[in-house]
Amino acid sequence: MSNTTLSGNLSKVVVYGNVSNFMMSRKFNVKLHPPRAPHVIEVFWFPPSLNWTKCNTDGSTTGNQSSCGGIFRDCYSNFLLCFGENTGLGNALHAEISGAMRAVELAESHGWRNLWLEVDSQFVIKAFKNPSLVPWKLRNRWMNCIMLTSKMNFLATHIYKEGNQCADTLTSASFNVPNLTVWLHMPNCIRAAYCKDRLGLPNFRFVTY
Repeated sequence: MSNTTLSGNLSKVVVYGNVSNFMMSRKFNVKLHPPRAPHVIEVFWFPPSLNWTKCNTDGSTTGNQSSCGGIFRDCYSNFLLCFGENTGLGNALHAEISGAMRAVELAESHGWRNLWLEVDSQFVIKAFKNPSLVPWKLRNRWMNCIMLTSKMNFLATHIYKEGNQCADTLTSASFNVPNLTVWLHMPNCIRAAYCKDRLGLPNFRFVTY
């Protein structure tokens, strides 16, 4: 009993309490460590500066299939276009990188030379600074995108997934689309999230430290 009491009180393991745990810990004089209350972070989507275009992208995988999606908006938060693409076999990293590349390529083809790319993957942000992080199968295309961004006013930043709902929804919907699909009119699946962003309403991220 003394060994159990000593080891139990030295432990910092969080206990999700129930009556059985509580009664047992009292028998051994062990102090329980309940889970801490989550910290709430408000996550906002912000429009770009005047004459800039902002694209939010995301990538996802399910089983052995991957997809990506993204949405372009102007400095007034107006919808410009969105896209979704089934990127075939690949992991989440493959999908995230594919979404970023597709965003740069579409921006270049539409003449949007002031581009703010916003993603919920820290890896993609690092890959713009260190292209060697990108898998070799995507490396040539990635270097072409780097070349395109060198001719733009280009910014790439991170946003929490909770603030990237439009791109996340498009990505989920794109598992069932053939190859690349571009919507010039807003699809219904993102309308609610788009309106929330445009109104400046927050999404909430819950973090337990």
